Amino acid sequence: MRYLYSFLWWFALPFVLLRIYWRGKREPGYRQHVPERLGFYPAIPPAAQRLWVHAVSVGETRAAEPLVRGLMAAFPDSQILLTCMTPTGRETGAGLFSEEIQSGKLIQSFLPYDTGLMMSRFINHFRPSLCVLMETEIWPNLIHQCAKHQVPLALVNARLSERSLRKGKKFRSIMEEAAKGFSAVAAQTQTDADRLSEFGANQISVTGSVKFDVRPPEDKLQKGLRLRHAIGNRPVLMCASTRLGEEPQLLDALPMLREDALLLLVPRHPQRFDEVAQMAETRKIPMVRRSVLREGFPEDIPVGTRILLGDSMGEMFMYYAACDIAFIGGSLEKLGGQNLIEPCAVEKPVLTGPHTFNFEAITEDAIKAGAAIRIQSAQELMEQANALLTDPDRRLAMGKAAHQFAEQQHGATERTVRLLAPLVKPR
Repeated sequence: MRYLYSFLWWFALPFVLLRIYWRGKREPGYRQHVPERLGFYPAIPPAAQRLWVHAVSVGETRAAEPLVRGLMAAFPDSQILLTCMTPTGRETGAGLFSEEIQSGKLIQSFLPYDTGLMMSRFINHFRPSLCVLMETEIWPNLIHQCAKHQVPLALVNARLSERSLRKGKKFRSIMEEAAKGFSAVAAQTQTDADRLSEFGANQISVTGSVKFDVRPPEDKLQKGLRLRHAIGNRPVLMCASTRLGEEPQLLDALPMLREDALLLLVPRHPQRFDEVAQMAETRKIPMVRRSVLREGFPEDIPVGTRILLGDSMGEMFMYYAACDIAFIGGSLEKLGGQNLIEPCAVEKPVLTGPHTFNFEAITEDAIKAGAAIRIQSAQELMEQANALLTDPDRRLAMGKAAHQFAEQQHGATERTVRLLAPLVKPR
């Protein structure tokens, strides 16, 4: 099956490269570093030891931050190699680790496409002492080449939804071969561990989610307070990480939100910023884009503004700090939801939609803790937001419950680093 998988990769490669070129029209980053996607890399200074962490895109890169810093602390003489698959993921990594990149403690690269030849070139070039894959990244040729080159391999912050389990069973033989290649697996929950074991994964430990160890940066919180000052005393409902198909529902339901409230709308993918702005303009909804506001927000946002479009990268904590309530996108449509830990860490009441199968355990626990409320539609979202905005005591209680919930989940990074430590051997 792996040989068939590899053949399909080579067959699809011309079409994949055409797609990269096409996406580059909207996202220029896709046309940068293209040789890296094929396993060709510029020369780099040698490192005594290099620990490789792969985080596919923005969410995984942000989640990997505490783990990367934990590895730096545990192995101070090592260099971190951080790989991703998207330009936005690479940009996020550059923002999170700018000082480490400048000092040479961390380097970034795109992961090559999953063929044996390209993965072999990648490993021979960087010579990592350990490979750490984040969450659900299972690449058969990557795993095979790590075994061939004797690179210990770990899957951390691992999660596997029931939906993904059903899909994986259609390719059981290739999934089982890949799962057996891991030296260690750190699952987020016992349910995730049980599902992963169905594919034959060994050495599974339940460590929790390292996303709970992400600490809100103080500079972003202060920036959020300045943004809130520019907004004024108006209540703010934030809709975070919204995805395709959700914004029309939210905009059509917006008249139900109390008239003095501001909708802070932050699409998940930057290539959709203009598209979402056009949706608001077509509906003649007064809107201001964050990208036109001067740094430091010296001017007030006009009172008649109904929508503030969060069309920027790396400022999610700023947006959370500026809002009163946070709705987590990817959950109105059948997309599996997003992690709600960031708004919880900033003491914000959380609303989430019906489709949270990618984060089912964490979402249910947050609801039980009184930190979150599940809604079934955009209309119900506006109704619940109105109720919370008119009840400051309840809103404050939910915010405190959210913060307490986030604090209780800390420690996954330390447990994960302890799990990885025996795998790190000098080359």
